[in-house]
Amino acid sequence: MILPLTVPGKLESLSAIAQFVIQAARLAHLDEKTTYKLRLAVDEIATNIIQHGYAAAGLTGEITCCAELDDHHLMIALEDWGLAYDPLKQNPTNSLEQPLTQRPMGGLGIYLAINSVDDFQYERVGDRNRHIFIVRR
Repeated sequence: MILPLTVPGKLESLSAIAQFVIQAARLAHLDEKTTYKLRLAVDEIATNIIQHGYAAAGLTGEITCCAELDDHHLMIALEDWGLAYDPLKQNPTNSLEQPLTQRPMGGLGIYLAINSVDDFQYERVGDRNRHIFIVRR
């Protein structure tokens, strides 16, 4: 069983979130490459939550990390109470096709997060954002 983790929505919390992901990946017996990609995905979204959902908006809050494990998948969910932001509505792929000097700033972290896991989902539940990362075992 993996107990939820709630941390302040601050950059200093990224280490605790990473350790949570690593612990869940170990319990799921994920290989090193899959664990790395999952950790990267969660870190990118958690960083965006902290920097854009809270700090840039002048808000403070927490991030709650949950994990569920079954015979076929590991699911990690991050919940926050920051500004509503759906990363799936961004399309960084279009800008990646442009020359470097013409690309807009940002979006690469979201691209990496979405493409580092088997399934990425976003939902707004009441006043919370929920980012869901799923990897096959």
